[in-house]
Amino acid sequence: MSVPGAMPKHNDRLLCFYGDDFTGSTDAMEALAKSGADTVLFLDPPPPELLAERFPNVRCFGVAGVSRSMTPDEMERELRPALERLHAYGTAVVHYKVCSTFDSSPRAGSIGKVLELGRSVYPRQRYVPILVGVPALKRYTLFGHHFAAAGADGGTYRLDRHPTMSRHPITPMRESDLRLHLREQTDLPVSLMEWTALDGVPEEVSARLEHRLEVGEPAALLFDVIDDPRLEAAGRLMWREAEERGTGLFVIGSSGVEYALAAHWAKEGLVDPGGARLQAAEQADQLLVVSGSCSPVTQSQIAWALKRGYAGIRVRARDWLEPGRADEARRSLLKQALPFVEQGRNIIIYSADGPEDPAIAALREALNARGMEPADSGRLIGTQLGRLTSDLLRATGLRRILIAGGDTSGYVTRELGIYALSCLSAIVPGGPLCRCYSEDPRLDGLQLALKGGQVGGADYFERVRLGG
Repeated sequence: MSVPGAMPKHNDRLLCFYGDDFTGSTDAMEALAKSGADTVLFLDPPPPELLAERFPNVRCFGVAGVSRSMTPDEMERELRPALERLHAYGTAVVHYKVCSTFDSSPRAGSIGKVLELGRSVYPRQRYVPILVGVPALKRYTLFGHHFAAAGADGGTYRLDRHPTMSRHPITPMRESDLRLHLREQTDLPVSLMEWTALDGVPEEVSARLEHRLEVGEPAALLFDVIDDPRLEAAGRLMWREAEERGTGLFVIGSSGVEYALAAHWAKEGLVDPGGARLQAAEQADQLLVVSGSCSPVTQSQIAWALKRGYAGIRVRARDWLEPGRADEARRSLLKQALPFVEQGRNIIIYSADGPEDPAIAALREALNARGMEPADSGRLIGTQLGRLTSDLLRATGLRRILIAGGDTSGYVTRELGIYALSCLSAIVPGGPLCRCYSEDPRLDGLQLALKGGQVGGADYFERVRLGG
């Protein structure tokens, strides 16, 4: 018999998560850090001795991946061993972190494939909770349909009518009902715990959940999220399931999973939000921005910064399709950037100026001509931008950088020579400033912000430079 609110006896760590991209992973880390749960994000699954020796007090930890741009076959090879590794850590909850706009398709970042892998790695689990709504980020799920705000100052749209997500270059959202969206990716049945079922005393809400499991026998249960009370109710149900299992509960969702669980943990006294260590960072003399994003939100941020004196360097991504030419192009960009650093200028290196930039279609055509998938653009741009960023950091000693774009962030960060991140300062929800850990003393303590396409207002870059 489990005691309500008690920690599962097998482990004193609450949760570990695997992010399908880096910006979403820092978003989950931020949600946990705000709750007072010390959290570290690793680039690769950490050896147990590293956790024990260097991070003995962390309550939660994550691994930042790049599976959002992978095909199902690639996900099978990459994710199955990763999920088995996470299961072996013995945390109460194991969370596969997806973007809060549910970016996925049958060909790229298939969440349906993740569900199948989860059911395989956790065969005795009754159902897989799926929770995507995050009120703090203006993401809502209502009767299974998902809605998202368009930028910090924009309206809220159903995903299939969202000005960005409906036209995403790799994973455009054609359907807002997340159950129907998943049906294109897997044959496993998904039922709904609608928002009205989350109202009432805990016993009533639990009984409604049990009824849905008995009637439909679903492989997964999608939770509506329209406000914080229902988010906390979903967190209570997930935690109860984790307690009763006594071993890792596999969950799929956005950082709403962390917000939901943390809200319940705070009520049960498992975490203390008043003990959160986030604080404003000091102002940086210079900021380097590296962007592979084609979001209109990032477009407005680039325009805002350029008008205020930031130096812009445009990348011609097609030059990176051939290895020999890629090296030459990277050296040319480095040569352009160095004088701006010497002048004390803030710098933006970017590959696209919004979703209508002709360079996007040109790159796609070039990829197609070489038999490559559109999703390969993220790997191509991110890897080359990462090498350029690494060269620039080592040549100049810059200490604060910002990377824009979910796929870009993952590939760039992996080129930097760091092994972990922790939250330093909350700039805007979903876009914190982080502290880097590296064996290289030139990079240890580097300050890094990772920004998804939809995160932040027009002045976000400058807010990162100012530290809060």
